[in-house]
Amino acid sequence: MNTAYDGIILGTGHNALVLQAYLSRCGLKTLSLERWHVPGGGLATIENPRVAGVMHNPHSFYHRALNRMPWYDDLQLAAQGVRYLEPELNVALLTGEGRSLTWWTDFERTRASFHQWSPADADALTRLVDEFRPIVERILVPESRSPPLEPSLRRRLLSRSSLGRRLLEVSALSPLEFVTRNFSHDVIRAGLLFFNGLREVDLRMKGFGHSIPALLASAGKAQMCVGGSARLAQGLVADIEAHGGEVRCGVHIRRLHLRHGRIGEVELEDGERLQATRFVASGLNPQQTFLELLAESDAGPALRRSARGFRYNVIAPLFGLHLALSEPPAYTAADADPELRNAFMVILGLERFDQFHDIVDAHEHGRIPPTVAWGSCHTRFDRSQAGPGTHAAFLWEKVPYHLGGNASNWDAHRDEHAERLLQFWQQFAPNLREDVILDQFALSPLDTVGRLPNMSQGDLLVGSFANDQVGYNRPFPGAGCYRTALEGLYLCGGSTHPGGNVTGLCGYNAASVIAADLGVTRWWNPPDLMSELSGLRWLTAVDEVRAAPRTSP
Repeated sequence: MNTAYDGIILGTGHNALVLQAYLSRCGLKTLSLERWHVPGGGLATIENPRVAGVMHNPHSFYHRALNRMPWYDDLQLAAQGVRYLEPELNVALLTGEGRSLTWWTDFERTRASFHQWSPADADALTRLVDEFRPIVERILVPESRSPPLEPSLRRRLLSRSSLGRRLLEVSALSPLEFVTRNFSHDVIRAGLLFFNGLREVDLRMKGFGHSIPALLASAGKAQMCVGGSARLAQGLVADIEAHGGEVRCGVHIRRLHLRHGRIGEVELEDGERLQATRFVASGLNPQQTFLELLAESDAGPALRRSARGFRYNVIAPLFGLHLALSEPPAYTAADADPELRNAFMVILGLERFDQFHDIVDAHEHGRIPPTVAWGSCHTRFDRSQAGPGTHAAFLWEKVPYHLGGNASNWDAHRDEHAERLLQFWQQFAPNLREDVILDQFALSPLDTVGRLPNMSQGDLLVGSFANDQVGYNRPFPGAGCYRTALEGLYLCGGSTHPGGNVTGLCGYNAASVIAADLGVTRWWNPPDLMSELSGLRWLTAVDEVRAAPRTSP
């Protein structure tokens, strides 16, 4: 059987679905292929098999500023029932002595919390947020929503303005260097590095000193999708199908084939061959795309060498403990501060700045690190994810993928580690007793790879930002703008710019590139990054004129 499509997309992670939705609205006949029985990749919401109505989000849960992303409005996802909550008390770091450091959607309340720990650090927070807000709005946001510029061109453009020069200056630091230069209190340093750093980048890595102030200055905070993360995937699929696109699940891809000198055919495990007359876009990682799905003779030695060299984060894999409960966790710290009962994300076990060195060392040697964990009781905010008299909660912890040097060790140690993590949780929320816990299960990094093989080595970000795997060189030089060395083959997953996390911007940017290459009219309005960065010089000149002292005529 030979079926022809304008384009075929490999995988149905959220980036692939965003790409397909845009191109389907262009009038192209598109098909996406998914090995799992439901689309969405990490956008999974599952019902507890033993406690009816209790829903768990085992992989993706926290989404940052998602309803502010351009594709959320472009694709009219609100009309598809995709809604987001952004709780006011967004994050609370709870210490063993019963104190808390809190981040709010209201900046003044965040500043007040910092002030309780250190007035000097509260002043530093205000200064950095004021300084980086225009950098985020005028540089970092347009950059994330555009194909990346060649590094020397980017540096040249940024060097022409004061905002750009400041970004380059701070970016040259590592997150560790940035925090130690700008903040003094041990708990505040630890909180900033964890909440705004460790979850995404190696804190020792130079080139990412801007990551912490950029997140602090961003308008959007942590959010959750009403009904569960799968609702986002369902909304995207609904839009795709409404515009003629097709999504097929439960299929396995055997091989990509060249036709007339370009990638134009997808062969399935059952022998079916699907024709892609104009493009194939892969939401898979580089090894899957170039080493597993392409014949060695088609990929060629240079491309295969680049794919083999793509690296994954050592400190990205997660261990998750998921509970079905008869009541939500009751944290002891809330006895003194009742507002903590409404904390969305709770961070536990983080007390000292120097804990990060122990965490990194443990990961690099395959050991379980000292426990630092974070999580939520999401049913406090969204009752649609639990039945009457029940709740769901989870706690995540960063752990090494190669436990004791071998990832298969997780099968023997998963449940044992889950019990240790539960005992740790109970130190902060002692009501999590046996009679309150209706059911529990745990997922190790090995379980993550079994469900989501594109997250190689348990890396939820689908690739490290080290080894210059960032921007124009992500995933590697020559494939940094979503195009590959093979005609007709594109990339659109988290291994491309701007990287992992649920932003949809990898797919959004890839859609612009593919539409341009196909000569298809774009019905949306992505930013013109060259114009945006070139305009910074004019904005700087205007600001300097405004700031200049006035002289008498």
